[in-house]
Amino acid sequence: MVTALRGLRAALTFLTRVPVGGFPYSDAEWRWAAGWFPAVGLLLGCACALVYVALLSAGAWPAAAASVIAGLLLTGAFHEDGLADTADAMGGAYTRERLLEILKDSRVGSFGAAALTMALLLRVACLAALGPAAPAAIVVVHACSRVPPIWLMRALPYVTRDDAARSRLVARPGAAQALLATVSGALVLLAAVGLGALSGGQAVALVVVGVAAAIVCGWRFVVRAGGITGDFLGATQQVVEGCGLLALLWVGAR
Repeated sequence: MVTALRGLRAALTFLTRVPVGGFPYSDAEWRWAAGWFPAVGLLLGCACALVYVALLSAGAWPAAAASVIAGLLLTGAFHEDGLADTADAMGGAYTRERLLEILKDSRVGSFGAAALTMALLLRVACLAALGPAAPAAIVVVHACSRVPPIWLMRALPYVTRDDAARSRLVARPGAAQALLATVSGALVLLAAVGLGALSGGQAVALVVVGVAAAIVCGWRFVVRAGGITGDFLGATQQVVEGCGLLALLWVGAR
């Protein structure tokens, strides 16, 4: 139990820039970190939602932009970096070897810059359009978008060998960690529906779109690289988050 709970602290260390300390973490604690990703997303979502609410008097667009910026600061653009690297690799490589080579390059190319710009713009636009429903959407999507990468970790091989040791440990969750992540995300979604923050239709749409986006991402990763990397997982979270916001907006507008 202590090991599992320290996994939450390890997850905060892994996904955010929040100085929670706790070093050193054991291999088992790093493996438990993945199970707590949605819980970390919940905390991040609450913080970003508070920023949105605090600045809403300035207008929906400034509040939405500030909320997204808050998320970038709290995570150090962790997932966004994965999205940019993935877009550069997928867009600029014709062979698996070249794709993996581009993933190791710290520079951002045209594909990465375009993907990152449009992903950020999409999130800000969706939050601005959601209006009063935006705070709940921020919390739910931050939490639930961190569930699909866990299942990609479970289902697909990790194809790079020179990542940090802790990254490789986190990327190999067991059934218990995957179950914890799934239940955590489901509880957040059910709570939002129970409190009237989201409709049942929005909840269903969020799940369907999230699963579909993750399947498509996983399929492309297998076709192009033979499996996953840390960058691919970050990109998946970003894709699921953007698609999730679109789904909430589309169903809510009907």
